[in-house]
Amino acid sequence: MVRGEATQTKVHLKGKEDDFLIFVDDAELYKKWQGDKSVPMAHFVSSFKIFVTHRQGAQGTYDAASKATLENEFGTHNEDDVIKQILEKGETQVTEFPDRGGVKNESQGPRVAH
Repeated sequence: MVRGEATQTKVHLKGKEDDFLIFVDDAELYKKWQGDKSVPMAHFVSSFKIFVTHRQGAQGTYDAASKATLENEFGTHNEDDVIKQILEKGETQVTEFPDRGGVKNESQGPRVAH
């Protein structure tokens, strides 16, 4: 759970059978990588884990993609190759989380004038 103002970037690829997601930590480095493949993917990919949403777009439950699913969709189960394909062909989606509001220290009481 995000605690405070933050953004989350994911790359979504709609496949023939499933929808695939990769999470990206640094959107600026990802954009740079799209033009210059010498930038290491390890510098911007959150984790080298591929998620499927079972045809629910970028929403819904995220499950880890099985090797059989990757093989059927991409012709390989090599996760590095699949991640590269998703990053090249997928669309970027950015989600922004607002700053957490409310009382920061409950021990100070209701803070009303007496």
